[in-house]
Amino acid sequence: MKRLLFAFFFAGSAVAGPIAYVPNEKSGTISLIDTATDQVVAQIAAGRKPRGIAVSPDGKRLYVSDQPANALLIVNLEQRAVEKSIDLGESPEGVSVSPDGRTVAAASELANAVILVDALSGGVLATIKTEGKNPEHAVFSPDGRWLYVSAEDASQVDVINVGERKQVASIEVKRRPRGIAFTPDGKRAYVACELDDTVFAIDVTTHRAIAAIPAGKFSNGVAISPKGDKVYVSNGRGASVSVIDVATNQVVSTVEVGQRPWNMALTPDGTKLYVANGRSNSVSVIDTARLRRVGDIPVGELPWGVVIY
Repeated sequence: MKRLLFAFFFAGSAVAGPIAYVPNEKSGTISLIDTATDQVVAQIAAGRKPRGIAVSPDGKRLYVSDQPANALLIVNLEQRAVEKSIDLGESPEGVSVSPDGRTVAAASELANAVILVDALSGGVLATIKTEGKNPEHAVFSPDGRWLYVSAEDASQVDVINVGERKQVASIEVKRRPRGIAFTPDGKRAYVACELDDTVFAIDVTTHRAIAAIPAGKFSNGVAISPKGDKVYVSNGRGASVSVIDVATNQVVSTVEVGQRPWNMALTPDGTKLYVANGRSNSVSVIDTARLRRVGDIPVGELPWGVVIY
């Protein structure tokens, strides 16, 4: 790999809170935000077009998809250097890590597959074909048993049995499913269907949709509160985030953010939501108690998402 990852730290900066990591597609960087101060404290160079991002359970590594290079970057956060660059299928996007930290799943759009990678060695463990075309997100259930996979050119969520390493079911939803998140107890999953402005609640036991919830224009990213009582959905063309009450599966609030919000993440205590705004080159911060935007943080160009540790 010719381009090594490196970081620039602002003189005198002291990190006080969890760090939000934001991949910036056009800049080829990852912005590091101190969530205690909501200030960018570092910029990390990370390939040509970083998109999907996940952090290991121990906070020591980032896993980043570099789309043009068809690669997964393993970033050592203690050394702030790339440990490995792993060849994947064409056009990798969403990345997630199993709850035990041993396996990374990367959705490969043009390969129509999910690639499983050993989190430490970087070895490819399996390539699992999916029925849905152009898979974008592949997300582990909290118990690590299932991977739910959304695909841009589909009206279904594909279900992979991780142990068997094969697709075992598909769940009918609507057009262009994108972001997926599970409730902490693993009983439900929520998926945003972009072209129909709808979020589906899914019963994980039966792998069936149990509710269709109208959201904002071009519903996209999904995040769920640590308590499992609220679902947050970014609306790409609505420049907003819809807040869904899990008990009723109804939208209870809408919060304005920047332009073209994509993927999001909550702080571990659930008090703040960080929203990547692709066309505003910023991250909006939402106070989840007041359901109010409290700031916008400039980052690189075309931020794709957020992960927090």
